[in-house]
Amino acid sequence: MTDKKKKIEIEDEEIETAVDSQEEVNNENAENSEETDSSEEPSEDEEKENSEEVKDEAEEWKDKYIRLFAEFENYKKRTLKEKTELILNGGEKTIKAVLPILDDFERAIADKTEDANAIKEGFELIYKKFLKSLEGLGVSKIETEDQDFNVDFHEAIAMVPNMGDDKKGKIIDCVQTGYTLNEKVIRHAKVAVGQ
Repeated sequence: MTDKKKKIEIEDEEIETAVDSQEEVNNENAENSEETDSSEEPSEDEEKENSEEVKDEAEEWKDKYIRLFAEFENYKKRTLKEKTELILNGGEKTIKAVLPILDDFERAIADKTEDANAIKEGFELIYKKFLKSLEGLGVSKIETEDQDFNVDFHEAIAMVPNMGDDKKGKIIDCVQTGYTLNEKVIRHAKVAVGQ
């Protein structure tokens, strides 16, 4: 025989031996598992108890789930209702603050005074009262007089040339007043800036 044939025969014998030993191990494992299965089989009473425990636990979890789901649905309905009320009545505080000023305007219009100074004084008082009411709501003016231009608070609508070095980048004039609400800009001040 050639060396190749001998090698193949030896390999075939080794494979057969490995297969035989594996079969023996499998047979032993099967016998062992049969022995353990027969010795560990639960009785019918134990099976009924286990199934009842499982059913009870499943019912308990189902009940918890249903209650949690119902609670979550109630939470969603309640928050939706609160949001709707907030949207509809959110400006109530502001309106209540403005109503006294509206009353002042009505009295000023109903007054038949022809004295220009008295009318001007009345409007100035109403204006001051209005600003005070806005400040109570958290609204304040953005200062522009002798301030450096700041893009966070100001909007440049004009550049004024030849103002000198001391006025470069400074606000020269405020065309429209800006306001903040609780330190958040709600309207930028429109200003003219020196070049």
